[in-house]
Amino acid sequence: MSIVKNIAGIATGMSITMKEMFQPTEVENYPDGKGPMRGAQFQERFRGKHQLQRDENGLEKCVACFLCAAACPSNCIYIEAAENTTEVRISSSERFAKVYNIDYNRCIFCGYCVEACPTDAITHGHGFELASLNATNLVMRKEDLLVEIEPALPLEPKSNKDLADVLA
Repeated sequence: MSIVKNIAGIATGMSITMKEMFQPTEVENYPDGKGPMRGAQFQERFRGKHQLQRDENGLEKCVACFLCAAACPSNCIYIEAAENTTEVRISSSERFAKVYNIDYNRCIFCGYCVEACPTDAITHGHGFELASLNATNLVMRKEDLLVEIEPALPLEPKSNKDLADVLA
């Protein structure tokens, strides 16, 4: 009886294979698509290249607490802390990360660093093209991970009278 079950199972599998073989292929339009993502579509929960966030004043959110490095199971995060001074403020806290490196040769994109961060300084972005033939290019430094500062938009005048006052 088991031989008949095995033959029936193989026949069922082969019938599904034959049916799918003649269906049209569905592909994404990557890498030939339009725009910066070139046709790639991501879910909101996609874990890509990490980003170091800034607060509303443009200062770094990272306070060099080392919780992300401690939570990392692959030990790929390296941080050196430094003290803020009154003349030079890098973050809103007493300390900031002078050196913040992530070694993508070791990173497994588990997200533990993002969960451990008390200030939401590190997040996953949607960067996905990280492949390189040179292993040293996969060690991302703080400058590579920091989010760009958005330039302040000029205030628009509310009326023509305000515009005349601005131009005068």
